[in-house]
Amino acid sequence: MKNISVIDESNLKGSPMSSQESTAAKPLFVSRQSIRWGDMDAFGHVNNTVYFRFMEQCRIEWLEEVFGPTIAGEEGPVIVNAHCNFRRQMKYPATIEVHMLGGQLGRTSVETTYVIRDAVDDQIIYADGAAKIVWVDFKKEKSTAMPDKLRQLLTSL
Repeated sequence: MKNISVIDESNLKGSPMSSQESTAAKPLFVSRQSIRWGDMDAFGHVNNTVYFRFMEQCRIEWLEEVFGPTIAGEEGPVIVNAHCNFRRQMKYPATIEVHMLGGQLGRTSVETTYVIRDAVDDQIIYADGAAKIVWVDFKKEKSTAMPDKLRQLLTSL
């Protein structure tokens, strides 16, 4: 297994997230992504749906670091809610960093938060948001206890 990329908490200074979220959340992962031409809409900026894709890509990269390239199986993660606060327009060309943080941990779930920053100037914050990950037994269509490997990782932060 590869080492998990952990972000430096000092990079979160000036984050628009509430102080409650930023103090409770622990750094998990950073994903560096390029804005593509096709991410823009008719208004000449990155479409709002793409911000959710950037957060999703970060989450998937993190899960692949934890479990390997294939996480499909009888159990797995689903998102039960997600939101995004749009702070600044993104435009092509640019490279961003999506910082993922882990928050409140339950038996079957974990709250995650995200900060999308410019990769060159980390003072530029494009967005912040959150998503709740719930571990589900796909056959039973019910939540189930998070795998020990994931729980140990999240509690060790």
